[in-house]
Amino acid sequence: MRPAALTLVGALALLPNLMAAPATAWDRQVKQGETLARTNCAKCHAVGRVGASPLREAPPFRELHARYPVEDLGEALAEGIRTGHPSMPEFRFDPDQAEALIAYLKTLER
Repeated sequence: MRPAALTLVGALALLPNLMAAPATAWDRQVKQGETLARTNCAKCHAVGRVGASPLREAPPFRELHARYPVEDLGEALAEGIRTGHPSMPEFRFDPDQAEALIAYLKTLER
């Protein structure tokens, strides 16, 4: 093989490793978001792909994207979510946690 061909073969051999790194970071972020949802929200909301919310007026997380773009929740999650009904506590997440929760919500879109 010529040197250029060897370089190309070497680069192609590394490609799967380079492509796997972002997926791993995304997977960790999604897992952190799922943990936040289960820890802070599952008492009232259905936070998975199936099931009813324990609190009837709390929308299942898998339906939130139909109400508004979940990407727009970042600021509200960081500043504190407040709603009109008295039973929902105020939640405030740091920016990384807000991003993780949004990443998890995106995985629930159909």
